[in-house]
Amino acid sequence: MKPSEYIEKCKRTEVQEYQFAILKSADHWVPPRIEHAVMGLVTEAGECMDAIKKTKIYGKPFDKVNIIEECGDTMWYLSILLDELGVSYEEVMAKNIAKLAKRYPEKFTEELALNRNLEAERKTLEGGV
Repeated sequence: MKPSEYIEKCKRTEVQEYQFAILKSADHWVPPRIEHAVMGLVTEAGECMDAIKKTKIYGKPFDKVNIIEECGDTMWYLSILLDELGVSYEEVMAKNIAKLAKRYPEKFTEELALNRNLEAERKTLEGGV
């Protein structure tokens, strides 16, 4: 399945009306689909962490099936977010790789991770050099 097809299939199961208050202020308004998607991403990341906690703290077997399920749920919310932002998975992936190439020209180092050139990274993300 292509990423664009996946996004379209995700939209089929998306909520159509939100129950939370939507406040529209010119400078501080966040579209409700973005709020919903980010809330969901955080929730699903927490569920991934909970699965790890159950193994590391409570001694339960590592549940790969559950982690894969949570990855799918995370992708669903990410798909809604990307659709609302009007951007494709491919564009986001390309920008991420370009940013990482700017940050780590040769390979990852702790030094480069701690001393990032955020201005250069931002220019890369905005389509500059």
